[in-house]
Amino acid sequence: MNRRVVITGCAAITPIGNTRAEIVRHLTEGISGVRPMRADGLLTEHIHSGVFGAVDYPIDYDFKRQSRKTMGPVAYYACQVAKEALQQSGLDEAFITSGRLGVAFGSTHGSPTVQRDIYRTFFDRDAKSFGGIGAVEYLKSMVHTTAVNITKMFGITGRVISSSTACTTSSQSIGYGYEAVKFGLQDAMLCGGADEYDTTTVAVFDNLLACSTAFNDTPHRTPRPFDVQRDGLVVGEGGGALLLEDYDHARRRGAVILGEVLGFGCNNNGGDLILPNPDGIKKTLRLGLDSARCDAGRIDFVSAHATATKMGDVMEAQAIAAVYGDKPLVTGLKGYMGHTMGSCGAIETILTLHMMAEGFVAPTLNLEAVDERCAMIRHTRQVMETPVALAAIQNFAFGGVNTCLIIGREGA
Repeated sequence: MNRRVVITGCAAITPIGNTRAEIVRHLTEGISGVRPMRADGLLTEHIHSGVFGAVDYPIDYDFKRQSRKTMGPVAYYACQVAKEALQQSGLDEAFITSGRLGVAFGSTHGSPTVQRDIYRTFFDRDAKSFGGIGAVEYLKSMVHTTAVNITKMFGITGRVISSSTACTTSSQSIGYGYEAVKFGLQDAMLCGGADEYDTTTVAVFDNLLACSTAFNDTPHRTPRPFDVQRDGLVVGEGGGALLLEDYDHARRRGAVILGEVLGFGCNNNGGDLILPNPDGIKKTLRLGLDSARCDAGRIDFVSAHATATKMGDVMEAQAIAAVYGDKPLVTGLKGYMGHTMGSCGAIETILTLHMMAEGFVAPTLNLEAVDERCAMIRHTRQVMETPVALAAIQNFAFGGVNTCLIIGREGA
């Protein structure tokens, strides 16, 4: 069995909004979602970076108490975007609970804020007992809390995949969901990822000298993908969900098709766990193209991982040029919202779908002067009103994990 896999629902919570209209406004008007880091976070007095891609607007969580009791902040994000994606898809409750729908959803850590509360209780020398830890604290904090809280809230009984591969978490989730539908293991998969506001993640990258520090007083000017003044990544938060479905099933029920997942490539560099590897990246991009049975020359747009680290951007630009040449427009979407960690692949896929639907490509925010070592690709420097039929979304993670998704516009 080898089925077509289409997208019939998507939703995102991002530092630049949680509706298509608001996200498109930020992309077309060049508005950043990066803010000063909150001073009340753990370790902030020891962190050199002072910026964060924050979700700083209210979200109306209309969840029943029975659902909320096992949810930490990351699961709130996950369940909200899952709810909105399911609603947009139009799938009925009978199908959702039938076992024909599965979930592929993850996060980088689970819920670090809940984990810290647990650890404080463990190591509090004055504590008489562990009474401060509730019976459901582990369920709130565990790495697969996003996936299983989604299944609980909606009564989903199909297979569960919970990737936790840092920056490739949600792109892997989409890819594994795509494969599950393509090969007939499920008729639909709810895929994505989420991560919450967490200063310990900033501390990790800060300690590795990978975080932006030069723009603490002007947060909107960082990160700066591919720019000569880039000085590191900006950690962000958010969530993204996509409903993937067998094309024939979607067509029979009259669903609105937002796009199509055409291919997925994933591999590992097999070496250094931190430094990017251009050979590994090139192999992944070619795996994605091979999976989609697509020539590189047909790709109109590349959503680059582009975290704005010194060497990461250079190696990615070299890999893009080696595989795609200088034909496709290339945008580093993290310039608008920072690196949303485990949710970045899903969010960047959704932003690409929005641009496909609206007929434009957003520029890389804060790209003022291209680093000559990254100049061999076609950078998007201004809003380009142009049709995008085929796009590649690429993400790379600590541990040497690489992913590439190939998606197509409906009707292209």
